[in-house]
Amino acid sequence: MSEILDVAHEMAKDLFRVGAMDEITMHEMDSLCLPSKRSFLPEDIRRIRTANHVSQAVFAVLVLARLQCSSGSRDRRNQAAQRNAFLTLLTARGLPRSAYSLFES
Repeated sequence: MSEILDVAHEMAKDLFRVGAMDEITMHEMDSLCLPSKRSFLPEDIRRIRTANHVSQAVFAVLVLARLQCSSGSRDRRNQAAQRNAFLTLLTARGLPRSAYSLFES
C-alpha cells in the first residue's frame, strides 16, 4: 500500500473509532485502501515451499501449526482466510530462521 493510502486508512480508522464515520463508509475505505485478497493455486504453494527450502511435510506442519495457534474457531472460511494471510506473509517475507530450528535434531 502506498504511504498516502496508509495515512488515509489510518485517519479513516480513527474517525470510525470515535464515531465520526459510519460502518458502510469504513467498509468502502477498507476496500479502497487494503490490498485485494489473493487465492493461492497449488503451483503457488509449491513455489513458496521450494523458495523456503522445506519439504512438503514440514511445510504442512508449519501451516497447520499456524492455524491451530491462531484460531480457536473451527470455521472453514476463517481458516481459509488465515491460511491465505500466512501464505501471503511467506511470499512477501519468507520463512523466519526460527522456524528452521523447530525441525533440527
